[in-house]
Amino acid sequence: MTTDLLVCGLGPAGRALAHRALCHGLSVTAVDPNPGRRWTATYAAWEDELPGWIATAAVAATVPRPVCWGTKRFELDRRYVVFDGAALQDSLALAGARLVADRAVEIVAPRPGTTGPESVRLSSGDVLSARRVIDARGTPRSPGRAEQTAYGVVVHRDRWDGPLFMDWRADNGAAPGEPPSFLYAIPLGADRYLLEETCLAGRPALTGAQLRGRLRTRMRSRGIELDGNEPVEHVRFPVQGGRPGARRFGAAGGLLHPATGYSVAASLAAADALATGSSIWPVSARAVHHLRRAGLRALLALPPADIPPFFDAFFALSPAHQRAYLSARDDLPGTAGAMGSLYRALPWRLRRTLTTATLGLPN
Repeated sequence: MTTDLLVCGLGPAGRALAHRALCHGLSVTAVDPNPGRRWTATYAAWEDELPGWIATAAVAATVPRPVCWGTKRFELDRRYVVFDGAALQDSLALAGARLVADRAVEIVAPRPGTTGPESVRLSSGDVLSARRVIDARGTPRSPGRAEQTAYGVVVHRDRWDGPLFMDWRADNGAAPGEPPSFLYAIPLGADRYLLEETCLAGRPALTGAQLRGRLRTRMRSRGIELDGNEPVEHVRFPVQGGRPGARRFGAAGGLLHPATGYSVAASLAAADALATGSSIWPVSARAVHHLRRAGLRALLALPPADIPPFFDAFFALSPAHQRAYLSARDDLPGTAGAMGSLYRALPWRLRRTLTTATLGLPN
C-alpha cells in the first residue's frame, strides 16, 4: 500500500507534521524506533511564533516580559511560553496513522525525471513506499559540529525568585578565559521551576559535569543549596548539520536556529504548509538561513569575556529587530537589518572579530 505521506521520526517536528497531515485528510505512515516514547525534554517558544491550532492545554506557563542579563538587566517586550511536554505530545494526536516501530536506514527518492513513489528501507529489511517521504529524524552528533549543552534541576517555586530567560552574570565559578555559560530559569507550571546552566554553542561544548558544577556554584552564590535529590534534565544536541530541502523537516531540514538552538516553534508553524505540499523554503528563507549560520560563526569566534557585552547590545535592540533575528525565518530585510543594527552597536574590536568570523576569513 502506498500512503500519501511517510514521516521518519516522531519527535516534535515529525509528530506535528504527521498530525497536521491527518487533519488535512492525508493517509499517513510514521516510522520511529519507539513511537510511544514520552517526551521528557523542556520545550519553549515565543508566543507570537505559534500557529493558532496549538492546544491551550499544551502551554504550562507564560512569561509576559522575560528578564535577561548580559552585564546589566533587560526586560524583553515579548511573551514567552513553556510547553507541558506531555500535553503537547498528546495534543498532536495520531489517530488514523499507521505507526511502525522500526528505524529508517535509507530514504530513496524517485529517479530524476520520474514520478514514482518514494521509499524507505527499514533496519528490519522491510521497504515502505509513499507519495512523499519526509525525514524528521533530527541531526546526528559529530565532533566537527557545534553543540548546545545544558544541565538543569527542577525545584519548587518557593526556592526561586522568578523567571530568567538568559543570565550571563559571572557567579557560576567559571575562570576567566573559560567558555561561558548562562542561567536559564523558567516556570514549568504553577509550582515548579527549571534552573538550567546552558552552553549556548560550543565546539566542543561544555560537558554536563562542567555545567553541573557551575550550576551548583551559581545557586550557592545566590543562597540556594542543591541537595542532589532534585529531578535533573540533561541537554545535548547539534546546532549545525540541518539542511533546507523539500524532503527534510525540523532540525534535519534546517529549521533549527543555529545561533539559539530553537526549532520546535518553527516546525509547528511550518507543519501545515509542508503537509499540504507547499514549499517552506523560498529564496528569502534560504538567505536568512545562511545569515543565521554566519551568526553562529560569530558567536563561536567571540572571546569569552566579550559574550556578555555582545548580548547587552542584542538585548538593547528594538523589539522588531529582536523578533526578526530570532523568529522571522523568511524575512531577509528584517534579519539583515537586525544584524546590521547589532553590528553598529558593538565596539570596534568586536566588529573586527565578527567580520572575520562571518566572512569565514582566517584569524
